[in-house]
Amino acid sequence: MLVKICGITNLEDALVAVDAGAGALGFNFYPPSPRFIESHAARTIIAQLRPEVLTVGVFVNEDSPQKVEQIATEAGVNALQLHGDESPQFCSQLKHRFVIKALSVKAGFDPQRACEYEVQAIMLDAFDKSLRGGTGQVFDWSIAQRTRALVPKLFLAGGLSPENVGAAIAAVEPYAVDACSSLEIAPGKKDPHRVREFVRAAKR
Repeated sequence: MLVKICGITNLEDALVAVDAGAGALGFNFYPPSPRFIESHAARTIIAQLRPEVLTVGVFVNEDSPQKVEQIATEAGVNALQLHGDESPQFCSQLKHRFVIKALSVKAGFDPQRACEYEVQAIMLDAFDKSLRGGTGQVFDWSIAQRTRALVPKLFLAGGLSPENVGAAIAAVEPYAVDACSSLEIAPGKKDPHRVREFVRAAKR
């Protein structure tokens, strides 16, 4: 089970997560986010991590695939998470990279939507009209279960915590789980105990 800890803003949190057993870390390059990090600051953190850690740049509605590519290269991330309203065409221009396309699940969500994207992985997250990820809200996992059967790899997000991640994994059997706000003391600052508990529960 791949465990991704998102919203990393400092080296201390990154090292705690990796030491706990997280295999992927997310760095948010969306300026309105309270977890935003500059690409050069992310590069400084990534340079001190083991090379096998999957480092993921989180992007929301960038102007162009070329802009995503530029920021990703500056930061040194080895995967891209497109968490906005990016079109299938936008995503396909980045298919030479490991791309995770995030889709927000709200009433009437059709799992077949995931098939429109030529990407390595799909992430399902809870819908919020103002937030792009980090909502702390859970959605109907049966939708994730149906989507998982249609895509190469499914990343499950949306309100996952040490308390519910085991049940989520049992219900959905995703490729990876992703947590952010439930593991924080404040936006952008992780609670080391909850990070360790989350990874332990996910791998159990």
